[in-house]
Amino acid sequence: MINWLEHALGTGWLVRPAGGLTGEAFIAEKNGKRLFLKRNTSPFLAVLSAEGIVPKLIWTKRIENGDVITAQEWLEGRSLNEEEMKQQSVADLLYKIHHSSELMHMLLKMGKKPVTSDESFSQLCLQLENNGLMHEREEVLEAIGLLEMMLPYTRNQRLAVCHCDMNHNNLILTKENIIYLIDWDNGTIADPATDIGMLLKWYIPKEDWKEWLINYGIEPDRQWFIRMYWYLLQDNLQFLCWHFDRNEKGKVQQRLKELQEINQSIKDFIVS
Repeated sequence: MINWLEHALGTGWLVRPAGGLTGEAFIAEKNGKRLFLKRNTSPFLAVLSAEGIVPKLIWTKRIENGDVITAQEWLEGRSLNEEEMKQQSVADLLYKIHHSSELMHMLLKMGKKPVTSDESFSQLCLQLENNGLMHEREEVLEAIGLLEMMLPYTRNQRLAVCHCDMNHNNLILTKENIIYLIDWDNGTIADPATDIGMLLKWYIPKEDWKEWLINYGIEPDRQWFIRMYWYLLQDNLQFLCWHFDRNEKGKVQQRLKELQEINQSIKDFIVS
């Protein structure tokens, strides 16, 4: 692949892998100039670039083997640390994404169908049945019962473009103090509670959740918190299945422990 990229770029470019799990990202250098290259990325990248959510898209090329390569501006910066996830600028960026009609229009144009909670619940139950986790673990069965109980609260909500992987490593702070949200491979149309719940659980103390939501632009009510807990629970179960299918026993135990904690948080919230 590197040879193909060097051929496509022309004379003098040095290409090396950029790391990551997929092996699809590369860094190209020539005379002190750098580009971030990625193979077969989504056309969605162009709109994300235009909206200022990811670094500027420089060009897109189809190379001889049929792959499409995108080149983005290389910016000096670093990932946010966990403490910096509390910043207002992170909430503001997420609000911008969730309220962008341009991003929504592009995903719909690409044929991306909105993900409903009912569809997600059915698929998750089937997956848990198939891998045997549904009835082998008491905490899994309890979680499914909680999901089913909360499901009506998740219906008929305003859907938005969601990143679906709100990890601090995906938020890049440049030397110019601009924040970008990268790695949109899981981007979809869903309930914004998907992103927000993930961010709150991992980075914001529970006693500060309401204040964060108000600063984001939401006046949270009981139904909003139920929706958020629904998606947190669903996300944990999906990762549990993912690690179980790969026989990652340590990760499975970690997810089961987290599942017990989320189950208890939901029960405490419901009876409060």
